[in-house]
Amino acid sequence: MRLLVTRPEPDATREVETLKALGHEPMQAPLLKIEFIDGVPLNLDGAQAIVITSRNALRALGTHPERDKAIELPLFAVGEATAWAGRQLGFTEVTIGPGTGAGLPPIISTELQPDLGPLVHIGAEKVAFDLKGALAEDGFELRRVVLYRSHPVEELGEDVVDALKRGEIDGVLLLSPRTARAFARLIERYGLVTQAKGLVCYCLSKAIAEAVVPLGVYARVPQYAREEDLIALLGPGG
Repeated sequence: MRLLVTRPEPDATREVETLKALGHEPMQAPLLKIEFIDGVPLNLDGAQAIVITSRNALRALGTHPERDKAIELPLFAVGEATAWAGRQLGFTEVTIGPGTGAGLPPIISTELQPDLGPLVHIGAEKVAFDLKGALAEDGFELRRVVLYRSHPVEELGEDVVDALKRGEIDGVLLLSPRTARAFARLIERYGLVTQAKGLVCYCLSKAIAEAVVPLGVYARVPQYAREEDLIALLGPGG
């Protein structure tokens, strides 16, 4: 299957290699650019745990001067891949949540007690789910620490536009609402709405699918919000 991989680097290259190994023909079209922010304190005083909802947050944490102090705390991470990256960084006590931030509050509420200290959510400037509000309902204090920003790209590569025009793309992998919105906006900007109707959008969650359904595309969502389950929807390549 001929597929567009829309993740930013370095996840795009990793996903391309996975898809090639399965017999697919991936083309890279990163729709977000990641900018790390320096000089931000982690605000760890009194914290009982770290919450991470993206691997980019772990990459930013990896070069932070307070990294060694952070990895001494328990980590709550979305998905197995993020949890694995957390262990690689040095976290030893890791709890794995489902593939989206929305699935973490029930787990945190079961494992932790609000009166034992605040939680520190290390992440992006913009988030897809109000984790702070959800945890506040259970009595938890969540400190947000912004270590990176993601910027939607303003154009598609000429090779990607040509492939879409010629109908040479079968599907698109979309793993975040911001990526999906960027894709929809660019499809409209380049006048490719008609061509896009022949695509299948493989979306990690229903919220992501809702961002592209207005294009008239067919969206597929896995039962569980995990990258491996999303890729399983593709079936064998070749």
